[in-house]
Amino acid sequence: MGELRQQQLEVEKFKNYFSFIKRPGAGKLLIWLEEIGFFTAPASTMHHGAYAGGLVEHSNNVYRRLVRLAEEEDKRQGRTFPEYTVETIAVVALLHDVCKADAYKPKVTGLCCPHKTPKEKPRWEYTNNFPIGHGEKSVIQIMRYIYLTEEEVLAIRWHMGAFDYSTKGGNHDMNYAFAESRLAAMLHIADMMATHLDERKVKTDETA
Repeated sequence: MGELRQQQLEVEKFKNYFSFIKRPGAGKLLIWLEEIGFFTAPASTMHHGAYAGGLVEHSNNVYRRLVRLAEEEDKRQGRTFPEYTVETIAVVALLHDVCKADAYKPKVTGLCCPHKTPKEKPRWEYTNNFPIGHGEKSVIQIMRYIYLTEEEVLAIRWHMGAFDYSTKGGNHDMNYAFAESRLAAMLHIADMMATHLDERKVKTDETA
């Protein structure tokens, strides 16, 4: 399957999942995501999803992982009804990384290999144009269009877990958030599973 077609399929999947979000302003939020470049942005500069469309693919992977985690947790607790609605799961999973949509800018670098003809390959560079914090930026951007519950705010804010820079200085709020909210803990786990399992790079002779 061609790369462009794969990107289109991921966008279609995202919009299908996004349709579970029925809150006022959701339509305008989706339009904004398209305008800002969410569907063509990478998920990182050199790690997982470091290619055009990587961000929307990652968001879809996190959504599917979180759905399964929530179902397993409901079963473990013997719940008759789900603890979290499909709308809440869609909100936090699909939108946790909207902060990245305008953060990566394309650049072109010349690569030269001994056994190959030099060629141009697209790369990405990170630009921190709103230095408010990773999860914090996503929360602020989302709430310009739709409301978030306090638990959804906690989940999105702390989805980076111990990788969040604020924890490096001894901030314990992440621990409090995870103790308070299973959603926050599960979103972080879903994010890690999507990144390190679903999006794991397959080593080849060129990447090894």
